[in-house]
Amino acid sequence: MRVETILTATKFPKVNNPSYILTIDFGIKKNSVQITDFYTTKELIGKQVIAVVNFPNKQIASIQSKCLILNGIGNEKNVTLLSLEKSM
Repeated sequence: MRVETILTATKFPKVNNPSYILTIDFGIKKNSVQITDFYTTKELIGKQVIAVVNFPNKQIASIQSKCLILNGIGNEKNVTLLSLEKSM
């Protein structure tokens, strides 16, 4: 697991479920996440997240997802990205 910063967040229109494409500063890796109900793109940019980076890539529509961002799911199916108390 590594901690890095989200550099860009854009809507991902090529998938069935509303998602974002995130560019994360793990040597500039991309990832697709279904968190559009819980975060805006503006909230995501600059956020530091915890992710697993040594999983195999996964093809999601037109991109290769290159890491798995860790999150928590609450009672109401609310999603919260795992992040740090202080920036690193």
